[in-house]
Amino acid sequence: MPKGNPQTDQELLDAARSMGQSIYHPTSTCKMGSDPLAVVDDRLRVHRLKSLRIADASIMPSVVSGNTNAPCIMIGEKASDMILADRRRQQA
Repeated sequence: MPKGNPQTDQELLDAARSMGQSIYHPTSTCKMGSDPLAVVDDRLRVHRLKSLRIADASIMPSVVSGNTNAPCIMIGEKASDMILADRRRQQA
C-alpha cells in the first residue's frame, strides 16, 4: 500500500510508479489500423512519420489469449518482408 493517503495527482503518480508492475506481456499500446486511435498502418508504418515502423506486440489491436512469443515472431517476419518489398520497389 502507498505510504500515507495519496491525494494529489503527483502523489498518485508517485504511488503508481513505486508500486506498479505487470505480470503480463504488455501488448496493444500502438495498435494497427485506420481508426483515429491507431498508431501504425497495415504496413506497420507509424502514421504521419516517414521511415519509422513498429514491429512488436504493441501493434496487436487486442490482447492475445496466449503467449505473445509466436505472434511476435510472425510480426517480425512480416515486417522484414514488408521492408524488403518496399526497398525493392524503391530500387526498381
